[in-house]
Amino acid sequence: MADSPERSAFRAGFVAVIGRPNTGKSTLVNAMVGEQISIVTSKPQTTRHSILGILHEPGVQVIFVDTPGIHRGGRKLINRTMNRTAAASLAGADVALFVVDSKGWSRGDDVVLAKLKDAGIPTLLVVNKLDLMERRQDLLPVLQDYQARGTFDEIIPISARRGTNLDRLLELVKARLPDSEPLFPADMTTDRGMEFRISEVFREKLLSTLREEVPYGLAVEVLALEQRDDMWFVDALIWVEKDSHRGIVVGRGGNRLKKISTDARVDLEAMFERRFYVKAHVKVKENWSDNARALRQLGYEMPG
Repeated sequence: MADSPERSAFRAGFVAVIGRPNTGKSTLVNAMVGEQISIVTSKPQTTRHSILGILHEPGVQVIFVDTPGIHRGGRKLINRTMNRTAAASLAGADVALFVVDSKGWSRGDDVVLAKLKDAGIPTLLVVNKLDLMERRQDLLPVLQDYQARGTFDEIIPISARRGTNLDRLLELVKARLPDSEPLFPADMTTDRGMEFRISEVFREKLLSTLREEVPYGLAVEVLALEQRDDMWFVDALIWVEKDSHRGIVVGRGGNRLKKISTDARVDLEAMFERRFYVKAHVKVKENWSDNARALRQLGYEMPG
């Protein structure tokens, strides 16, 4: 028998992290890369864009693609755009991580599974939130149920929040990457620039602070970013869809907006290891989430 060809000294590839909303995709990407690439909140549909998280290890470069949660319903253009963005991540991927919740399979998981079948790429079923299972013996029937749902290269239970089994998951991913030269510079951990990351930190603070009816009508645009000596000055505009939401975001005497700005500044200084001065204001733009021009202005990738 002829010897199998040796692998090259380096491997690199794209790993689409896909699933329905709120299964822990962003938490997983952050844990894999070792820094905050994507914002994380308890609210579904926190991630709205495709974001790369790049892990560099000797001999390998793993490019995780964090994606919006694929969801049913949602008639607005922003929902359709998010679903298209998530599905498009599969087109150029070498491996897919299908992230599901250990608490049970849902109809939303079936929607994601159908898209994965169409893509036809190696898929690892990642059963997340292992830490929420009260009894470890309950895991086996869950894995057996999930295994019967489709054909997967591997099924691996993890806790992205606690880091459980992530080393094993990473080894499975690396084994499936193609021979390749590095695709990104060694000091690059994400494809997103400073303005985008600042806007996302602001949105994280808004999502974490505000009541249920407000967050999904929110967006953040960085109007100005300027460095003066050793400090960065940020002018951020928060978009809301209703005048009543503007009052909620600002709060009595502007106190809520001040707190959100302060919390964002603290996180930005820790993230970039620089001093920040942050100014934020709020503008009503009715129905921006169903407006193609507004979505383009906010950096959403629109068809055509």
